[in-house]
Amino acid sequence: MLTGPTRRSVLTAGLAAGAGVLGLTGCAAGGAAKPVRSLAPSSSAPPTGSITVWSWDVAAQAMKRLAPVFQQQHPGTTVQVVDIGYDSAYDKITVGLQAGTGLPDLLTVEGERLPAYLGSFPAGFYDLTALAGQHQSRFAPAAWTTVTDPQGKVRALPWDIGPCGLFYRTDLFRQAGIDPATILTWDDYVRAGVRLRSATGQKLLVLDSVKDSTIGMLLQQQGQSLFAGGGKVAVGTPQAVKALTLLKTLADQGLVDYEKGWDGLVTATKAGKAATAPTAAWWSGTLTSEMPELKGKFDVLPLPAFEAGGVRTSDAGGSTLAVTAQSKNPQLAWAFTEFLLADTGNQISMLKNEGIFPAYLPALADPFIDAPQEYYGGKPVFRVFADLAKAIPPVEYTKDDAKAGQIMATTVAGVLLHGDDPGKALGSAARQITAATGRGALSG
Repeated sequence: MLTGPTRRSVLTAGLAAGAGVLGLTGCAAGGAAKPVRSLAPSSSAPPTGSITVWSWDVAAQAMKRLAPVFQQQHPGTTVQVVDIGYDSAYDKITVGLQAGTGLPDLLTVEGERLPAYLGSFPAGFYDLTALAGQHQSRFAPAAWTTVTDPQGKVRALPWDIGPCGLFYRTDLFRQAGIDPATILTWDDYVRAGVRLRSATGQKLLVLDSVKDSTIGMLLQQQGQSLFAGGGKVAVGTPQAVKALTLLKTLADQGLVDYEKGWDGLVTATKAGKAATAPTAAWWSGTLTSEMPELKGKFDVLPLPAFEAGGVRTSDAGGSTLAVTAQSKNPQLAWAFTEFLLADTGNQISMLKNEGIFPAYLPALADPFIDAPQEYYGGKPVFRVFADLAKAIPPVEYTKDDAKAGQIMATTVAGVLLHGDDPGKALGSAARQITAATGRGALSG
């Protein structure tokens, strides 16, 4: 999601996206597993009554702004949006799922966290396949993967997505004599960084050596996550070695400014300590809101590819709306979800007002996507991300992502801070994750 707290979660939680559900079992309150409830089209009159929605930050703001419009279009309905704050959101959701009570009708859940919840509490959310299935072709495939359970059932509807590109300082590139059009591969990027450091003394990018999230972006760019091939441990693959070797090369060349967490990234960017940020579309909202003094000094490129002609994007962030099995009015909860997320006008409204980049593909053809953006010197930067969104490789997520993420965070830190060999470090990480999860490893 494109909120400040969610951006922090992407950067500071690193790969441990499911930490809030780590170690939980699939049976709530110690009882037997409950059957998954399915929501079917209603043949009765339009839904009425009330629902409660939990969300946070700009996501909650967007729903509070659009709820009156929904209510006007659906007489006799009331939508109460509660901003529960990001810091405690997943604690509250987990407690409600464990207890089998206390949850609202509708929940915001980040896409990377949803598979962990579905693995631990398969009956905690409605099966929406009969209602949502018709929309599959209209959503980015990478986002759709996060809402589909291992049985192929649709358990939520995608909201936003985080297509990744390369934000860069146009003034620093000009000072160093770097033509951005020549940065086609990560090797090109490293060479540009060496030239930039020599000409300006500036670093190329900011990394958090303790809780890195960049490795996940680089893995997805190559079509995998921490798991692949049907849930097998995939951190010892050639793709993983290639990703971690790139980070080590950047560090060894002195191109990395190490900062702690989200606040460190923002502060370093404001101070001009790094000339680029390979990250998601939502970074634009941070630039425009927190760094207005840098107006006219940024532009965007697709991510460099690992090989010439290769994939030039990835995904970081993104969220969903899920109807809880505890809902007393699931039909109305679904109607509000569909109103928000399967509607071009509402999706573009949220992009304009709250900076939420749509996973809904029809919205990416709206004229606003091609509008000049003043902050970027009149460049239509949203078009770059709209084109990239369609090319994001779908990857696997599992209920064990949190365990694997914690091990990987330590592994990456060892390579960046202590010079560990990427191949050996990832081989060790694969063995640790296999032992921790009981899953087999994907052979290289």
